[in-house]
Amino acid sequence: MANVAIIGAQWGDEGKGKVVDWLASRADVVVRFQGGHNAGHTLVVGDQTYKLSLLPSGLVRGKLGIIGNGVVVDPEALLTEMARLQAQGLVITPETLRIAENAPLILPLHAALDRAREAARGEHKIGTTGRGIGPAYEDKVARRAIRLCDLAEPQTLSAKLDELLLHHNTLLVGLGAEPFAKQALLDRLLELAPILLPFSEPVWERLDEARRAGKRILFEGAQAVMLDVDHGTYPFVTSSNTVAATAASGSGVGPSVVGTVLGIAKAYTTRVGSGPFPTELFDETGKLLGERGHEFGTVTGRPRRCGWFDTVMVRQAVKVGGIQGLALTKLDVLDGLPELKLCVGYEINGQTVRHLPAAMGAQAAAKPIYETVEGWLDSTRGARSYADLPAQAIKYVRRIEELVECPVTLLSTSPERDDTILMKDPFEG
Repeated sequence: MANVAIIGAQWGDEGKGKVVDWLASRADVVVRFQGGHNAGHTLVVGDQTYKLSLLPSGLVRGKLGIIGNGVVVDPEALLTEMARLQAQGLVITPETLRIAENAPLILPLHAALDRAREAARGEHKIGTTGRGIGPAYEDKVARRAIRLCDLAEPQTLSAKLDELLLHHNTLLVGLGAEPFAKQALLDRLLELAPILLPFSEPVWERLDEARRAGKRILFEGAQAVMLDVDHGTYPFVTSSNTVAATAASGSGVGPSVVGTVLGIAKAYTTRVGSGPFPTELFDETGKLLGERGHEFGTVTGRPRRCGWFDTVMVRQAVKVGGIQGLALTKLDVLDGLPELKLCVGYEINGQTVRHLPAAMGAQAAAKPIYETVEGWLDSTRGARSYADLPAQAIKYVRRIEELVECPVTLLSTSPERDDTILMKDPFEG
């Protein structure tokens, strides 16, 4: 049996939470391998709705959850999330959750710098969540990050805080923000140490043991390919690599362990925050998609921008993300629309292209070239087999497969876990 990695194939918010939850019931271990608490997954299980940001979705199913070294962890946000989910009845202990000892930490100064930078950018802001994710990843690659393992060494922690504050306080003061005092940060981290360290371990070793025992591992990505710091719509991206290759480096396994790569895409397109969006709709149809799809960010609550399905972008995500099968979500949101449009190319400065270019100016200038397809009047909501779908809905899915050059192997027709049509089991390889 293969392991499975799940990544977003658009700009995030594709409904990965439901798909991860659906697959987690058949996995043994679920691993978060990148991102921070700027990403959110919403899981609907019976009459309970769980909103997760840092915690692996498998915890809802009683599976072992692992936060990998590729994740930047805000200790305060993690403890708040744990308390909220425990209040909903979930059991979260060091027996059910493990955190990579080398995971970098997000401190209050990171969030302060994030917000100060966005304020300084004015109308040119990137659209970050202001939660410190970018500055924390900067510290990681600059080799000055405070990591979870540092909490076990007070002297190391103190020395590293000196270096960190030398850098960050200079920037904060320059941006007109308040600097941070070392002692308050050190005291709080030492208070957190006995709470967090019992969850800490070299998770690569546990994952290797799971692999050797033939257990199923589900790698859970955050955000999406078009927010990847290398392959996305830079600079309007997140600060980590979101492609499936990061599942290996972000959790401490070899690339052969990652297994099948499943990409998640909505049956239309959404985006939160700033940045290019060629198929964005500003009319009543865009408003309708937002209302029907309840398009608000899980973490930020910000309304999502909505538009037609962009096959050019998803095809690119398939190629660079290593996606072998697509899970198409929210098909039911399109019910009743007389006609639908698929973006099949862009016109950029008089030229037709079938990829989203890297340059900012070209991205901003991209105008969609549409193919119009017939919609369907009958409902797809709650369908659990292809036989339950209208003929035009099936044609729409087939046309997407042709244009993105990837099979749709799973269809989601409502937020409910069991309203799912499975064409190919990703755990079968």
